[in-house]
Amino acid sequence: MKLNRILFFITIIGLMVACKKDPNTKEETDKLEEPIAATEKFDYQVEQFADLKILRYQIPGWDNLTLKEQKLVYYLTQAGLSGRDIMWDQNYRYNLRIRKALEKIYTSYEGDKNSNDWKEFEIYLKRVWFSNGIHHHYSNDKLSPGFSKDYFSSLLAATDTEVAEEVYNVIFNDEDAKKVNQAKGIDNIASSAVNFYGVGVTNEDVASFYAKMKSPDKNKPLSYGLNSQLVKENGELKERVYKSGGLYGSAIDEIVKWLEKAKEVAENKEQGDALGLLIEYYKTGDLQIWDDYNVAWTAATEGNIDYINSFIEVYNDPMGYRGSYETIVEIKDFDMSKKMEVLSKNAQWFEDNAPLIKEHKKDSVVGVSYKVVAVAGEAGDASPSTPIGVNLPNANWIRAEVGSKSVSLGNIIEAYSNAGGSDRLKEFVHDDEEFELEETYGQLADKLHTALHEVIGHASGQLNPGVGETKETLKNYASTIEEGRADLVGLYYLMDPKLQELGLVEDWEKVGKAAYDGYIRNGLMTQLIRLNLGDDVEEAHMRNRQWVSAWAFEQGTKENVIEKVTREGKTYYNVTDYEKLREIFGRLLRETQRIKSEGDFKAAEALVEDYGVKVDQTLHAEILKRNEQFTSAPYSGFVNPVLVPEMDGNGEITKINVTQPEDFVSQMLYYSKNYNFLPEVN
Repeated sequence: MKLNRILFFITIIGLMVACKKDPNTKEETDKLEEPIAATEKFDYQVEQFADLKILRYQIPGWDNLTLKEQKLVYYLTQAGLSGRDIMWDQNYRYNLRIRKALEKIYTSYEGDKNSNDWKEFEIYLKRVWFSNGIHHHYSNDKLSPGFSKDYFSSLLAATDTEVAEEVYNVIFNDEDAKKVNQAKGIDNIASSAVNFYGVGVTNEDVASFYAKMKSPDKNKPLSYGLNSQLVKENGELKERVYKSGGLYGSAIDEIVKWLEKAKEVAENKEQGDALGLLIEYYKTGDLQIWDDYNVAWTAATEGNIDYINSFIEVYNDPMGYRGSYETIVEIKDFDMSKKMEVLSKNAQWFEDNAPLIKEHKKDSVVGVSYKVVAVAGEAGDASPSTPIGVNLPNANWIRAEVGSKSVSLGNIIEAYSNAGGSDRLKEFVHDDEEFELEETYGQLADKLHTALHEVIGHASGQLNPGVGETKETLKNYASTIEEGRADLVGLYYLMDPKLQELGLVEDWEKVGKAAYDGYIRNGLMTQLIRLNLGDDVEEAHMRNRQWVSAWAFEQGTKENVIEKVTREGKTYYNVTDYEKLREIFGRLLRETQRIKSEGDFKAAEALVEDYGVKVDQTLHAEILKRNEQFTSAPYSGFVNPVLVPEMDGNGEITKINVTQPEDFVSQMLYYSKNYNFLPEVN
């Protein structure tokens, strides 16, 4: 489970600094191999376009790694990039054809490149690159080109580029308007463009197909559907499994090639054994091997290098079965990991003191490992738009019996911090006291919320005996309920003196106040900047922030805990009683855990639909108007550092240099040229 990029308004961008995801020409390739000198001030910002900002990140500690460790990182990043196109095809069945047509136009067009039409074409291509397809990475809406069909036709003709009529039309028409449609009362599969299901497959088909599948051990349910596409052939449902020799097999073979190299330089036996199981899983597609791998991977906690690789998060599946391809390669940050290890060691205390029904608490919270890491490379669903924290594996039984790994991506968060600003903060805070709390304690509060969300939140609670997996019981609400539940665990403990007792803060009350102010401000107001006027909230994390905040506000209004203030035509939210707000968060946490533990679909539906979906249009219009004065884009993503090996005369790697891409375009074209392992139609 991943913690998404949280809006600049709660300054999540500063989580880890507060402890005071045809370059056929030589020119394009050279851009990727020009290292930024160590003596120069690092430039985090690359460019900004549409609603997007592109950043860079550094890899601290790289020179402290041994050559063997550097090779391991290099092989793992190559494995990750080799599967990059899988994510494109998973997102939409026409994405690869569209991308290749757009890239051919971009690299071969010799006409007027100063016209507004060409500039709009460039922006559209960059947006498509950023989203790994033609649907917005966050809203799921289909991207609208700022150029006409006639202009596009002229570009196709000028560059001798051919696209099928259906592909051409889908760029401009209203078909497949939503990548993932989570709306109530519709067939979510049929109305979602995501390429996890074939034509004609419905919600009912999916539910009935997997209801017939029984795991060999009912206490260790397999993740059916995680690594396959479900299609209808001659009226019969059939899985197309992602594996060597199966769907996406040509890219998977490349992944396996690099993973085998990584296994040869593993840091220890446990790490090597886990990599061996991952390789076997890719070769066979066997979900039992997937579980065996996750058990081994979770237990392999020694070493400086770790990674996430495969079909993992299910946010892009409206039914919550199928995993999107994702990789993150990580280098341990020893100093920060040591400081935060205290949370892992005290996980049982947090579970014992949580405001949950006794039967919903775990008697023994095991194996919660927490590390701060430096990202060395990302691909698939983690790039260019990346999480800031991850907790895996997702299988409830593994988390209960073996444990989980929680990481915060320290250098990503640092890059956000160094590239960001707080100009908007004064516009949306209620008063000077709220501003000062945020300025002084906001970064630390957000850092701790991330840690509590990942380490304690996702590890907390248990299902009632006989209750199925959350994706089966809560269906399309499973992801937002789980993310909201983890948020609530963090919120509840952010106002607890235990944090000061553990040495994590110097003033637990002020840190808690800053956290509560920021969460309510974001959940009720500032995250709306990401939506177009009239839109519902659809992304799982945005939904959970709204339903948590809106439910708390409703309860707080009754108890005079949160007041809505209008001043000079502007709306603000003011927390008047933080201790009572903590009690409200505790009550909601108790109910949310009950919903998950009991598999109460109707209650989940009511909570999300009543509080997390609809937007006050008058307030939304006001927020958008107030935001017009600010030019910084609401979404950020990253180009990745490029690892360039030096070879001796025998072809052996003697050194690996870290270089930085000069711009977004050169990296995207380089990736398309060098990691192009899938056909356009799969």
